[in-house]
Amino acid sequence: MKRNYNLEDLDCANCAQKMQDAICKIDGVHSASVSFISQKLTIDADDEKFDDIMKKVVKACKKVEPDCTILM
Repeated sequence: MKRNYNLEDLDCANCAQKMQDAICKIDGVHSASVSFISQKLTIDADDEKFDDIMKKVVKACKKVEPDCTILM
């Protein structure tokens, strides 16, 4: 399942890349893209585990950029 989310308060391109790298390492994630310019997250992950995967994505993003929020 592929979904797009808006991001709020993502401060730099370096943080966006770190978030993208962390998300891609999560089990069940097929691909992920974090854009600093458009403040968007695009994620493609397993349908049956999507909610659990998104919990891990939020945790990974908060670890890199505590002020950033994924608008779901």
